[in-house]
Amino acid sequence: MVKAVRIYEAGGPEVMQWEEVALDAPGPGMVTVENRAIGLNYIDTYHRSGLYPLALPSGIGVEGAGQVSAVGAGVDLQVGDRVAYCSAGLGAYAQALNLPASRLVKIPDGIDFEQAAACLLKGQTTEYLLQRTYPLRAGETCLFHAAAGGVGTIFGQWAKSIGATVIGTVGSEEKAAQALAHGFTHVINYRTEDVVQRVLDITHGEKVPVVYDGVGRDTFDISLDCLQTRGLMVSFGNASGAPAPLDLQVLANKGSLFITRPTMVSYTLTQQELQQSSDALFDRVLGGVVHVEINQRYALSDVQQAHRDLEGRKTTGSTVLMP
Repeated sequence: MVKAVRIYEAGGPEVMQWEEVALDAPGPGMVTVENRAIGLNYIDTYHRSGLYPLALPSGIGVEGAGQVSAVGAGVDLQVGDRVAYCSAGLGAYAQALNLPASRLVKIPDGIDFEQAAACLLKGQTTEYLLQRTYPLRAGETCLFHAAAGGVGTIFGQWAKSIGATVIGTVGSEEKAAQALAHGFTHVINYRTEDVVQRVLDITHGEKVPVVYDGVGRDTFDISLDCLQTRGLMVSFGNASGAPAPLDLQVLANKGSLFITRPTMVSYTLTQQELQQSSDALFDRVLGGVVHVEINQRYALSDVQQAHRDLEGRKTTGSTVLMP
């Protein structure tokens, strides 16, 4: 038996239950991972709330890092290997769990468990956003919402390293300072400033070719209004809730805009893609391009409070849960 978080109904943080669950020996192609640190991500709140419906009852959590403690047949990994995961299925909020070996990546020397759990999902998200969804180039300007969040602080550093200019939005002066310290060139406080007007001012009326929007409902229309003709709206999350249904004529009226809704699963579909994405991230962490900042730590048993703080926008950078 191990301790894990389970949910039996969709709802607020209170639906997450900390309890004992059975853990079988790993089957073919599977390994048992003893978690040393677990990543907290906004997608976890979508699963918990029912925004992304689950078959209940269910485990929860998608990202973690730990040590292999048992292996099934046909697996290349060995007991003792240090591994991380963020697209291997649900159930990361646990002391240990069984996972498909093909969805695990080895943690390189020089990166510890907490760093790996804090950056893998957010870092791989950054990788596919700025290298593959819209390949951001030196000299280009983009807009990124929630600049002081976990993805934002990694995105800002990575984009700066390639010579891009990044405009970020935040909700406080404290978060503005956080974003500026992590590669953002310009920061807009959406509580006190008109985001669209500030983007027009910064770009001398040209607007931007791409907006990366993980906030959703609260920023969706603003994002479209910040785009150049034939610009791309990358809607990769719904931190404020799902946007309203979109009338496609709106895209025509605003300048023949494009829109995409990427997911981690689609961008790490094969084992090769998964490895290439994680290699790109880990290389930048080890090279000092991306600094992983863990600004909050919670015991896994305190997961309800962790979710409250995340949804209350009280967190910055990355957060880990300790099993």
